[in-house]
Amino acid sequence: MSEQTINISFPVKQGILNSLKETQAEFTKEVLFSTALLFYRKRKLSLGKSAELAGYSKVSFIKKLQDEQEYIFDYNEKEMDGIFDNVANIQ
Repeated sequence: MSEQTINISFPVKQGILNSLKETQAEFTKEVLFSTALLFYRKRKLSLGKSAELAGYSKVSFIKKLQDEQEYIFDYNEKEMDGIFDNVANIQ
């Protein structure tokens, strides 16, 4: 069973693309990556789903995050405490 794909479009003035010195394809790719990153940061999408939204494989998305100096794994203090507690209990 394949998942249905929908197209979403929105208007962008040509002057914006000119200011960015980007083609429509470059702009679209950047918007998709930025949106995927936003949803990943907000923990609304997993790493894999964010990569899918951005049009990357999971490994390529991780590489892109590294290139952009973005955190791949961003845990809050409570989550880090839990991780360290679990590591301490392994012994």
